[in-house]
Amino acid sequence: MTRTAPHKEKDEEQDVRNKKEKFLVLHNDDYHTFDYVIDALINICEHDMIQAEQCTLLVHYKGKCDVKKGSFSYLRPMKNALVQKDLRATID
Repeated sequence: MTRTAPHKEKDEEQDVRNKKEKFLVLHNDDYHTFDYVIDALINICEHDMIQAEQCTLLVHYKGKCDVKKGSFSYLRPMKNALVQKDLRATID
């Protein structure tokens, strides 16, 4: 019998309860360059160049942008990776 990590079980339970897809939201910080954010979206969120550029422009002009949609457990590693790159991201 294999055991799952407690935080993974908690995430899966939360996904089942909510059944609603979440959004990974990137927020503007007025600090990082466009190229830095574009590279992060390509490497972390697997965006293509055009999608990453469009999201970066939306973040700059609107203050935030949904950059990925999915379950909490799917989005959490991407959010953590963006935060590790000193970008502001939330899961809503």
